[in-house]
Amino acid sequence: MYKILLLLLMTSLLSAKIYDGVAIVVEDKAITLLDMQKAMTQTHLDAKKVSELLIRKKLEALEIKKRKITVTSDEVYADIKRLAERNHLSVGEFYDAVRNSNGLSSSALQKKIKEKLLHEKLFQAIAMSSLSEPSDDEIAEYFKFHKKELEHPSSFDVTIYTTKSREELETKVYNPMFYSPSVTSHEQVLEYNHISPELASLLSKTKVDTFTPVLPNGQGGFMSFYINSVKMAKDMDLESIKPQIINAIMSKKREEVLTEYFARLRDNADIRIIRMPK
Repeated sequence: MYKILLLLLMTSLLSAKIYDGVAIVVEDKAITLLDMQKAMTQTHLDAKKVSELLIRKKLEALEIKKRKITVTSDEVYADIKRLAERNHLSVGEFYDAVRNSNGLSSSALQKKIKEKLLHEKLFQAIAMSSLSEPSDDEIAEYFKFHKKELEHPSSFDVTIYTTKSREELETKVYNPMFYSPSVTSHEQVLEYNHISPELASLLSKTKVDTFTPVLPNGQGGFMSFYINSVKMAKDMDLESIKPQIINAIMSKKREEVLTEYFARLRDNADIRIIRMPK
C-alpha cells in the first residue's frame, strides 16, 4: 500500500516538474519557459511579444506538417551551393565563412537552410496565389515615402588583406601593428552594385577603421577587409532600385496575407497560456 502511494506521489511530482516547465501549449505542442527566456534574450522583446512570436512559429510548424511539406537534403545542399557560388566560394569555403562570421557549424547552417526552405514552401502555398505585382503608381509612392530606408552606400574604400594562414590574418585583425611577409594587402574601391549582396551587407555593417571577420578568399587562402571610408550615394534613381522596391512591396503584401491567415488559424486553435516568465 505504502509503495503504491509512494509511486503515485513520485509520479505526481515528476508530472508537476514537467508541467511547471511549460509556458504555453499550442494544440499538443509545448512552448517552455526556457524557450521563451532564450527568445527574449535573442530578440530583446518582452514576454508578451515573444509569446506571440513562438505561438506563430508553432502554428507554422503544425501547418507544414498538415500540408505534408518536405525539404530533401539535395534541396538544402543546392541552396547552400547557390549561396556559395554567388559569393565565389566552394561549399567548404562557404561553410568556413559562415562559421567564422556567425559561429554556425555546418550542421547548424544546414538546419537553418532547411527551416528557411520549409517556410518558403509554406508561404508560397498560402500567399503566392493571392499576390499581384505592384503597379507603377505603387512603386512610385513607395519610393517617395521610403527614400531614407532605401539609402545605401555607393562604394567602399577598403584595404584587402590576404594570406594562406588564417592564424596570421586573425592576429593582424586583432593587432593591426602586426607584420608578417605572408600577409599581403592592396587597396580597392568596391562598388555596392557590383559585389554580392552578402558582401555588401557585411561591409555595410563594418565600422570605418575596423576589419571584417576573416573569410575564405576562394583561392585556398583567407582575406579580411579593412574599411578606410564609405561613400554614400547622393541621388537615388527610381529605375536603378526598382527591383529592390518591388521586392519590399511584395514582402509586405506577403506578410499581410500570412498574418491574416495565421490570425484565423490561431482563432480556431487550442492554445493554453499556462504561465509567463517573470
